[in-house]
Amino acid sequence: MKRRRTVAAWLALGFLAPGLAGAAEKAGTEAGWVSLFDGKTLGGWTSLPLAGQKSSWEVKDGLIEGSGGQSMLFSPRGDYRNFRFRAELKINDKGNSGMYVRAPKEATFTKGYEIQVNSTHSDPIKTGSLYTLVHLFKAPVPPDTFFTQEIEVSDVNYRGKVVTKFRISVDGVVLYEYLDHDRLWKDGHFAFQQHDPGSRVAIRKVEVMELPETKPAAKPAN
Repeated sequence: MKRRRTVAAWLALGFLAPGLAGAAEKAGTEAGWVSLFDGKTLGGWTSLPLAGQKSSWEVKDGLIEGSGGQSMLFSPRGDYRNFRFRAELKINDKGNSGMYVRAPKEATFTKGYEIQVNSTHSDPIKTGSLYTLVHLFKAPVPPDTFFTQEIEVSDVNYRGKVVTKFRISVDGVVLYEYLDHDRLWKDGHFAFQQHDPGSRVAIRKVEVMELPETKPAAKPAN
């Protein structure tokens, strides 16, 4: 998908994490994680189609499945700020989707932070990318294969200023870290994207671990 700007500057910024070289995080269920999907119903998740689109989100055999025209599926709560958010999901061959964080509940692809889900779609920006901010051009997983994508987001104090820090992982391997000095989106919903009629996304686990609120940046000494 196209957005208003493209900044493929993740290497030049110098925030590349050691995990890109292959370091793996500990896998498995940990204390503090809360499930946002019961495996049976959408349970408060709300779909919003884009203008003129017919789209479907439904639960089949323990999976949330998105198909049809362009739409968004939003979490029940919309006040998430600092958190670790992860989903176990897969995308079909030539399909495209995205995991959104800090997103307002609106029928649009352009608001909130999008972390791409795309193995073989014609869009060259692949899974793990922080759309318009950090672009990866080689997919870390093949299509039609379940994987876990984790997004850690928190406002942190950095050189006397509060910035938004991202840490993106796929299957326990850290792809990169990135600092958004503009803090484009302050809080909001989690969401999933149904990109186009040729795309089918399947989600079987959605979890969040909320993190502590950020303390204000310390004022410089006189």
